[in-house]
Amino acid sequence: MLNRKLLTEAIGTFFFVLTIGCTVILSADSTKGIIPPLAIGSALMVMIYAGGHLSGGHYNPAVTLAVAIRGRLPKSEVVPYWIAQIVGALLAAGAAIYLTGGVAKPAGPPADIGKALLAEFLYTFALAYVVLNAATSKATAGNSFYGLAIGFTVLIGAFAVGSISGGAFNPAVAIGASAMSLIHAPSVWIHLVADLAGGLVAGFTFRFLNPEDK
Repeated sequence: MLNRKLLTEAIGTFFFVLTIGCTVILSADSTKGIIPPLAIGSALMVMIYAGGHLSGGHYNPAVTLAVAIRGRLPKSEVVPYWIAQIVGALLAAGAAIYLTGGVAKPAGPPADIGKALLAEFLYTFALAYVVLNAATSKATAGNSFYGLAIGFTVLIGAFAVGSISGGAFNPAVAIGASAMSLIHAPSVWIHLVADLAGGLVAGFTFRFLNPEDK
């Protein structure tokens, strides 16, 4: 069963990151264009609907951490999930570079590290918070909107702060994007720290707000 979950996570993360790579690389103005955020949010949405019943459709180490803290994933599966997600992201980076020819100009460091940290933390928290409430809460069990809600959270985050932090909200995405030079590689720690912190806080926030939902 775990192997099926891990393969599902790798596949979903692959197509999510592949969409990020291809749309951003091929976009004439990826920092202001409307197409990349729409495509990226839509890709996450459809992959969640495709794999949610098998693995939970996390495709994001920060979400996996939040779900584990919330109590819907065994702690022993957290690291295997992370590995599957990162492998999927790196394979997608290689495919995107091959399909597009790579980026013409590698990304530079964030203009303001403090703002980038805060932007990544806030919207990763929002993403994980939406996942927990829309996809794991007993009060919303069996709904059909969870994939749309989660995909749109990434969409609004990309529009709101993408130009500030790069808009990863996902450590696996950050690693894949840095491999494609879409994120300044020495600055990837910003995403790892802020995104995992966002998932951590979202998990404990859900538990505080929903003490009866075990």
